[in-house]
Amino acid sequence: LYPHLPELDEEFKKRGFTTFVVSNGTKPDMIESVEPTQLYLSLTAYSEESHLSLNRPAKSFWDMINESLKILSQKDCRTVIRLTLIKGYNMYPEKFAPLIDKASPTFVEPKAYMYLGYSRLRLPQSAMPDHDEVRKFAEELAKLIGYEVVDESPMSRVVLLKRD
Repeated sequence: LYPHLPELDEEFKKRGFTTFVVSNGTKPDMIESVEPTQLYLSLTAYSEESHLSLNRPAKSFWDMINESLKILSQKDCRTVIRLTLIKGYNMYPEKFAPLIDKASPTFVEPKAYMYLGYSRLRLPQSAMPDHDEVRKFAEELAKLIGYEVVDESPMSRVVLLKRD
C-alpha cells in the first residue's frame, strides 16, 4: 500500500541492506515494480470462492492475486509463496498446486494458522493444524509440484519446500 516502496527498497540496497517484501497479492502493479532480495506472496485461498469465504474482503481481489502470481514467475529475486493452512478449511494440496505452478516460486512455505488476534472471532482454535498435519500437507504438495522438503520448524509449525 506504500506507493514509494520501490524507491525505499532501492535506498536500502544502496546502503547494503537486504530487503524482504511480503504481500497478499492484491496490488500486482507493486509486485511488478519492486525487486527486493526476497519477495513473499501469502495465500490462504486456492479459488475465488475460498478467497471470499476465508478472507472476507469487501470485494473479490482474486483476479489481482492471480495476476500477482503470474508476475511472481517473472521476477529475478528469490520468491516465496507462503501458505497459511487452516485445518478444516483449506488444507487441500491438489487445489494449491496450480497456483504454485503459475507462480513458479523459488520456495513454498506451508505454515499453520495460529489462533491469534481478530481471527479468533472467525475461526475456532481447532483450526490450528499441528506440525505433523503441516508436514503431511507439505509432503503431498511437494510431490504434486516437483519440490522437495528442505527444512522445517516443528515449534513454528512450518515446512520449507524448494524446487528440485
